[in-house]
Amino acid sequence: MTESWEELARARTAAGDELILRRRAGIFEIRCNGYDLMSNRAHRSEEALAQLALEELRAPAPRILVGGLGLGFTLRAALHAAPPESRVTVCELLPEIVAWNRGPLALLAGRPLDDPRVTLRIGDIAALIASADRRFDAVLLDVDNGPDALCCAANGGLYSPEGLARLRSALTTEGVLAVWSADPSPNFEAALDAAGWAWRAQEIAARGVAGDPLHVVYTARRF
Repeated sequence: MTESWEELARARTAAGDELILRRRAGIFEIRCNGYDLMSNRAHRSEEALAQLALEELRAPAPRILVGGLGLGFTLRAALHAAPPESRVTVCELLPEIVAWNRGPLALLAGRPLDDPRVTLRIGDIAALIASADRRFDAVLLDVDNGPDALCCAANGGLYSPEGLARLRSALTTEGVLAVWSADPSPNFEAALDAAGWAWRAQEIAARGVAGDPLHVVYTARRF
């Protein structure tokens, strides 16, 4: 008999979007408005988001922004790939997700919030980006399911032409933007082209195993 899901906690955004943390047979999953948002079954592409971006960095002590804490896998991968002198800001909208990462999810990514290089910001990532003014050498954006597969409609602005303009302003001259997407996004690619970004898309197997669903990591540089 299949084990039932155990609901561990709920959270709600100011816009009314509901997130549920649940567990079954060692699998943790966060759902948003009834849709799968993330789980520890398949997080290879979330780690690749950080690895691929940081491979392109030239700064000896990079300042990195991680947009969306999630289950902590992108943050952990960024810390692993970044030099000791780096500084990593992670921005998470919901304090409940931070509490989950320090509670039932803590062991999944090895408590990355405890790393002394990390600064935690609780709030809207869009507002932080808008005020950054060339502060970051890399912005790693894993908010919702990417530019198209949105669970929360308000997140769409991050990937719009206006959002890309704000991201450009948040990056240093040689800064790198990395965006996680559940699927290829022709609309997002067209917006990158129209804004003059140099970009590439790489497909990553969800668990790093042949035959897995493929997610997409976009990396882009400003001109």
